[in-house]
Order: sequence, then structure tokens, then C-alpha cells
Amino acid sequence: MSARSLETLLAHFKDGDRGALARLLSVVENNPELAPRVISSIYERTGRAQIIGITGPPGGGKSTLVNVLINALRTSGNTVGVLAVDPSSSFSGGATLGDRIRMLERWEDPGVYIRSLATRGQLGGLSAAIHDATHVLDAYGFDVILVETVGVGQAEVDVSRVVQTVILLQVPGLGDSVQTIKAGVLEIADILAVNKSDVPGADALVIDLRHMLRLAAHADWTPPIVRVVATTGDGVPDIIERISDHQRYLRETGAGTVRASQRARDDVLQGARRQLDRQLALRVRDPELDDLIESVAARRLSPADAVEEVLLRVRQGELPVA
Repeated sequence: MSARSLETLLAHFKDGDRGALARLLSVVENNPELAPRVISSIYERTGRAQIIGITGPPGGGKSTLVNVLINALRTSGNTVGVLAVDPSSSFSGGATLGDRIRMLERWEDPGVYIRSLATRGQLGGLSAAIHDATHVLDAYGFDVILVETVGVGQAEVDVSRVVQTVILLQVPGLGDSVQTIKAGVLEIADILAVNKSDVPGADALVIDLRHMLRLAAHADWTPPIVRVVATTGDGVPDIIERISDHQRYLRETGAGTVRASQRARDDVLQGARRQLDRQLALRVRDPELDDLIESVAARRLSPADAVEEVLLRVRQGELPVA
């Protein structure tokens, strides 16, 4: 894409063109060279949206919950952007589109925009482009942005670095419930939602969650436990109310400013890592490094030793990364 084409696209985006929104999201997801220019152009328009994360184990009903949250938020007059992170297609590398299929009832609502992002091997239940994508939706003017992760385990907590409020969905029937809610992922939860709370085992899960919360260290905010049945919408008004409570807590205590600083730090560091990774990958393919690569392949040199040699050459200016 030429510089003029990008400027035209940005102008249409700032005028509220929905097609430009879709194309700009494609740029930040698929063109890592242009993504920084996009974010630089729109960043001053960001910082107004409420960004809510929905995470939890596979099969927990995250997409169903997102769908009923969209309905509740639209009823109260909010515009809603959704980033649904799907597993990558093994053929195209793109998202498998499962979440968008499940949310088709709001597909033509002008106050709703739903986008699937592919993980493309990214760990933590998110896409590498998630930071930039939230900035794009925020700059477009959505009141609320919902970020749905891929089904995650107890160590995949990256969503807490992207959103303001994390809803952790849990469901009964996953075996030993205590094993499903160990430290890691429980520590990032701002709201605990027990889905399928009308089935056997839900009461026991709520009791286990309460015990775990007593053992965990919390600041001034203790995550509330909300029972929901996402398929019917039961309990969703309670979740909306708890989201409002948490957003108010963030504003009134200054915790929101702290989280914003943490997200900004992570945004900068992640961006720097991506840039360095790309530039180093280009340099590793440089013919000047063929001798090192061949030595590693022939087991004459360890990868660690080769890394030290690459970094030495970078420091000495033989392989500049910029």
C-alpha cells in the first residue's frame, strides 16, 4: 500500500467510514510494517472506550456470553466493537470465523462491529495484533470493546494486559473444579462468571471459587461471583452491573491509571519486540550468517553460541538491526 493510499484510507476512517474500519483492521493485522504508522495517526483519538475481556476454558460459553452482552449493551445505548480471537486456519493462517458465525444476529446492526482475529501461533489466547486492533476500534468511537480470547488454561493471562476489566468464565463439569481455577488465570479475574449455573455442580463450583478468593491476595477489589445462563441471558444484567462497579472502582481509586500505564508499557515493549524480531529474522537470512547457520546445522556450534555471535556482530555494527 502506498503512502497516499494509506493517507486516503485514514481520512475515510476518521470520517466514520465502516469499510475503512475493516480495511484498517486488516492492515494492522497483516502488515506489521504499516501498523505503527496507522497507530501513530489515530492514537490521539483513543482512550475513551471501555475495554472488557472475556476469557475462560474451551467450551465454557464465551461466545454465547459475548452475544448476550452485546444485546444488553445495545439496549442501554452503547455502541459495541468485538474482537473475537479464533484459532488459526492450518491452511490460510486466518481466523476460523467460528465466533462471527455465532454472533450473526447482530451482524447488520450499525452500532455493532464484530471482527475475528487469528492467533497465528501466538500464545496466551490472543492475537499478536490485538493491541493495535483495540486502538483502531477505540479510535473509531465504539463505547465498549469486548475482547474474547481463545479457550485458555491457567497460565494464559495475556488478556489482562490489553483490557480494563477481565471476566473469567467458569463452568461446572470440567472435572476437579479446583484444578481448573488455580492461581494464574484466577489472579487476573475482576469478575467471575459461573456459566450454566442451572446444571448440577454449579453450587459446588461457586463454593470452590469463594474458597479460592479467600486464599488469593486482592487489593481493594474482590472479584464478585455472578451466576449466569448465557443461553437464556439469565444473570447478564448482574454482569453488566458488576462491570459498571469495576469501572467506577478503577476511576475512583486511581487503579485505572495504574492499569493504563501498565498497558502502555506492555504496548511499547511488545511493539519493540515485534520490530526487533522482524529485523533480526531478516538479518539471520543474510548471506553473511550462512557460516553460522551451517555450523549450527552441522552441530559444530550450539544455537546459544551462534546467538552470542549474532549479538556480538550487532553490537559491533556488522549487522545493524535498523
